Amino acid sequence: MPKGYWVAHVDVDDAERYKDYVSANAAPFAEYGARFLIRGGSKEIREGHLRARTVVIEFKDFETAKSCYDSIAYQDAKLLRDPVATGDMEIIEGYDG
Repeated sequence: MPKGYWVAHVDVDDAERYKDYVSANAAPFAEYGARFLIRGGSKEIREGHLRARTVVIEFKDFETAKSCYDSIAYQDAKLLRDPVATGDMEIIEGYDG
């Protein structure tokens, strides 16, 4: 069964308040077995336009990735992120071929 991933591109407008979101998302990420593969870091954009921060989170499967996002605990954390960051995020099924 292919893994599931969150792929996010984010611009953080208030780094101090963003830390509240990071603290709040720890519990749902632990509950759903999330594993960060990319969490910021150095990058070079070679094509197109992306936001300042890239995050890739791995889950055991696509359904778990969706369930984590839809969970009350994550949605509560997201309420802390929304006023201090702008982003694009998709939940995507990995390739299992």
